[in-house]
Amino acid sequence: MPDFRGKTSRSMLGVVLLLSLLYSPTAFPQTSEKNDPDRQHALELYDQGKMVEAMPLLEKLAADHPKDLVVMERWGVATLNYSQTLTDPELKKKARIRARSILLKAKDLGDNSNLLRTLLAGLPEDGSAGSFSDRKEVDEIMQAAEADFSRGDLDKARQGYIHALLLDPNLYTAALFIGDTYFKQKQPGSAGEWFSRAIQIDANREPAYRYWGDALVDMGKLDEARTKFINAVIAEPYNRNPWMGLGQWADHNHVKLTYLRLQDKSSVKTDGNNTTITLDPSIPGNKNDPTMAAWIVYSGSRALWQKEKFKKEFPNEPQYRRTLKEESDSLHTMVKVISELKSKKDSDNSTLDPSLAMLVKIDEAGLLDPFVLLNRADNGIAQDYPDYRAANRDKIYRYMDEFVVPKTPEPVVPAQ
Repeated sequence: MPDFRGKTSRSMLGVVLLLSLLYSPTAFPQTSEKNDPDRQHALELYDQGKMVEAMPLLEKLAADHPKDLVVMERWGVATLNYSQTLTDPELKKKARIRARSILLKAKDLGDNSNLLRTLLAGLPEDGSAGSFSDRKEVDEIMQAAEADFSRGDLDKARQGYIHALLLDPNLYTAALFIGDTYFKQKQPGSAGEWFSRAIQIDANREPAYRYWGDALVDMGKLDEARTKFINAVIAEPYNRNPWMGLGQWADHNHVKLTYLRLQDKSSVKTDGNNTTITLDPSIPGNKNDPTMAAWIVYSGSRALWQKEKFKKEFPNEPQYRRTLKEESDSLHTMVKVISELKSKKDSDNSTLDPSLAMLVKIDEAGLLDPFVLLNRADNGIAQDYPDYRAANRDKIYRYMDEFVVPKTPEPVVPAQ
């Protein structure tokens, strides 16, 4: 079974102690023999979290079998973990740069795993790394605990994280990583308690929800895990990691997420007093088809927002931006036109774009705002997300629960 954790969030937090791949070694092609005892030993050390021991063995295997993607990726991850054990800042930076170059080699060989992509996205070319705390004492304790974590000494690492949390009770990463050590030691119940503590510290960061979801999967509590993965997305919808975790939950349960992508069929340009609406030539020319009218009305609404309504609704903002209000208003107007035309006897309902039909259902459920924020957001709309989430977390969950994430399948009972 895939390891749901992936440890990807550590790279986003400024450290990258990744103990597991998102997929088992058989997920990639390899040229070395799977029953090679040296390879098996190196991978066992890696899976045990003994990165410092595994690194030189993986390096030798990569030299002997340069096209083994599993070995190459794990060598890069182990090197990244090894960097955390170094106290000299320049040596640590060099090790991170080397880890990045190894991961790039794996990518060139065809490795496209979620873990690899996430790590590369969080690894600057200059090898720089962030810190855990502005307080020097707390940061040093966390860095030392992370070094212990990389060496596979989870008990010692946990004591370090606890020490840091005592000094700073609001240090999210300390609570998160305490749970992490329990998870690695196959104590998912204890892990969940600490992930819950991290969420109490900051409910708008995604890793604790996702890690807790992984722990629940290990316990066979797949429906509870579903809730945690949904909440991870709600916490940080514009971060790829929570979507990745939710997607892996779906794969594990053999279901597919329903992520509605509404392909724009019109565009609008407003230049002073002139407005130009351009329709996609693929729209049917049938006057009874609601699609054309829907997109014309949508663009007309957006043009009105750009010319007049934005200044009235957002008088304190110096320049126009696309907003949640604009997009929801324009889509709702679009839905009204679709519904009116569909009710006419001579309308051609059979040709209605399925995505528009789904949009109508979402609007009827009163969940157009969450749809816009999760499915239609650009840099402008995304600015409205924090305030909306603070007041409407339940609506965002409803949207995910009713329209995006299938229900957890009932367990299959073997035939007697």
